[in-house]
Amino acid sequence: MSEHHPSDANPSSRLRPRAVYSSARWAQRRSPTDLLPPKRGTADRARLVVASNRLPVTITRGPEGQLEAGPAAGGLITALEPVMRERGGVWLGWPGAVGECGLEVGRAMQASDPARPYSLKPIDLSAEDRDLYYLGFANDVLWPLLHGLVDRCGGGSTYLDRYRVVNRRFARAIAEVSNERDFIWVHDYHLLLVGRELRKLGLRNRVGFFLHTPFPAPDLMRDMPWSPEILEGLAAFDLLGFQSPRDQENYQAARGEEVAPARVFPISIDFDEFHPSVTQPSVPIEADRIRSIVGPRTLILGVDRLDYTKGLPEKLRGFRSALREHPELRGRVVLEQLVIPSRSELASYRAVKDEVENLVADINREWARDGWLPVRYHYGHWSRCELLARYQAADVALVTPLMDGMNLVAKEYCVANRGGGVLILSETAGAAHELSHSAILVDPTDERAIGDSVLRAVRMPYTERFKRMSGARELLRARDVHHWVDGFLREGLDALRG
Repeated sequence: MSEHHPSDANPSSRLRPRAVYSSARWAQRRSPTDLLPPKRGTADRARLVVASNRLPVTITRGPEGQLEAGPAAGGLITALEPVMRERGGVWLGWPGAVGECGLEVGRAMQASDPARPYSLKPIDLSAEDRDLYYLGFANDVLWPLLHGLVDRCGGGSTYLDRYRVVNRRFARAIAEVSNERDFIWVHDYHLLLVGRELRKLGLRNRVGFFLHTPFPAPDLMRDMPWSPEILEGLAAFDLLGFQSPRDQENYQAARGEEVAPARVFPISIDFDEFHPSVTQPSVPIEADRIRSIVGPRTLILGVDRLDYTKGLPEKLRGFRSALREHPELRGRVVLEQLVIPSRSELASYRAVKDEVENLVADINREWARDGWLPVRYHYGHWSRCELLARYQAADVALVTPLMDGMNLVAKEYCVANRGGGVLILSETAGAAHELSHSAILVDPTDERAIGDSVLRAVRMPYTERFKRMSGARELLRARDVHHWVDGFLREGLDALRG
């Protein structure tokens, strides 16, 4: 089974080193946990208790049968890990191995990072849990629904029954590790019913929820027979966080009555940790190597996890349209498309891969000539340095998911590309709300529009490119991942105070 989280929008997180923060930076920032009241009778701050489907570590069996713990990947983990490392607390989740949550798991996790400043609480999943709760209801039903692709939704009451069971298991584990002062923060579509289950157990803690995916149009949500239960479960939280105004409005319209406070908190990257790494000596050296391969042509970069929500076939058809409709681009542009493996055990994902590779072959067969290959396609994993170098080398980033909660690749490109890059961004990605003045927004289903946007990017004057990217960087510096956390915790407390 793939190690990639289904909502992973941030491939460079795979080999991200531990974040290091200067004391000067944190002296200027008020930690969100300072906003929490102290524990009764102590001078300690109340803890942050985080629950997500996956822990930031993955448990596997080594060659001699021993358990080993390594870093897990995913946009959610990329955002939360530096937060927990700075603030401490408890993180609950599945370590990725079936039936492995005994003492040996704890020892392996501890050995992987003895200085980890927060606690890990593994949640056990059996093979049946994985198949019915995780691969079943969460990823065969909720994942396509939340992205507006209802024709891909599976079904079955067995899926939902096991989803309830696992959400109840998470709630009980949270209750075991929490005290009455802790702030409980639940994450993503795997755990929509945890708030309800916590209330059934009698917990009166502040409990917030953040949805990393989009929230579907209300008519799509209402058509599902189990939607009243999901909406009721969401209403049990004290605060709901969404990526964009679109998602907040869709939820409020679907609920159709008084709801728990729902606010917009766009997730982001750690600017102060990410930005300096772009200047590490190995990055520009690798960027120069990539540029030498492409030559004087315009380099267009795509970085996507293999998933039907990412719009990979539509992107390639759009690039083909650019070559067909705009002869001046022939021989002048190169699309380098990186695809990160994901859920390759599922036939639907293998079908997407086959379609993508067939399109790449067709485009290159139709347009390639001596010295020019229009599409350079790569399937695999890349180190952090290699990804940063590609961000830096690319003249244009083509980020066109059919629907995305945020898409951190778009934000990483804006920060890493220190020159006059151009971001072409799907108007249905959550990042479009913040980057509308910096990016060229495009309908990801319109092949001609994608092709025209490529021409516009190639023709854009350098002064306009630089102005757009500078504006994006300043915005992302101000609205980094810590701004996201600060905003959520402050809003959560304000909502409870009335």
